[in-house]
Amino acid sequence: MTAKLIRFVDLAPTIRHFVFSVPEVEALSFEPGHFASLTAPVNGKEITRAYSLAAAPRGDNQFEICLNRVDDGVFSPYLFSLQPGDTITLKGILGTFQWREPAMDAILVATGTGVVPFRAMLQDLFARGTDRKVALIYGTRHAESLLWLEEFRALEAAHSNFHFVPTVTRPGADWAGATGRVQPLLLDAMGSRVDVQVYVCGLKEMVDSVRALCKERGMERRQMIYEKYD
Repeated sequence: MTAKLIRFVDLAPTIRHFVFSVPEVEALSFEPGHFASLTAPVNGKEITRAYSLAAAPRGDNQFEICLNRVDDGVFSPYLFSLQPGDTITLKGILGTFQWREPAMDAILVATGTGVVPFRAMLQDLFARGTDRKVALIYGTRHAESLLWLEEFRALEAAHSNFHFVPTVTRPGADWAGATGRVQPLLLDAMGSRVDVQVYVCGLKEMVDSVRALCKERGMERRQMIYEKYD
């Protein structure tokens, strides 16, 4: 399938949110938490990369992704060179990182662009309505790299069963929120509970660390749902 770039917006230094449409279909079928597999010729080679979808399905033929530009990377500079109207090949929308049954209270842990699938998952969850308590713990180095900060704060204000905890490891003088890594904040959110699901997305080191903490707490493997970005 062919995906056409509709628009993009820069959310933070080196981070861009893209909106694509697929003219060949009327409506795309996917689950929040899935990823788009994109292919393009880059430097004479056919390259394929997967990017988490940044928005829940709306019943139309559009999908959204959000990613960090890696200057010495292969694919992200190519995507950042695209302009509205340009096209790229969509191999498919796939994935297994999504809400799991039975539904339990959940703690979502993300760093960097690992928050991208959680935006889609939370949009879907609260649009459908839910009684489960959900917390999002989201960390970056600098406050200006926190994506959709006001959107998540608005979601917290609108839903008493959603709690949002942004944190930065290198706070500026004007940052008044939490500081430090996500792991201690996860332990604070869990308290003495082990009857929760922990969803975690980000780089391998953080994901493995969070999984180890959950295991130490006595959580079962099925309660830990994770996706690694490297």
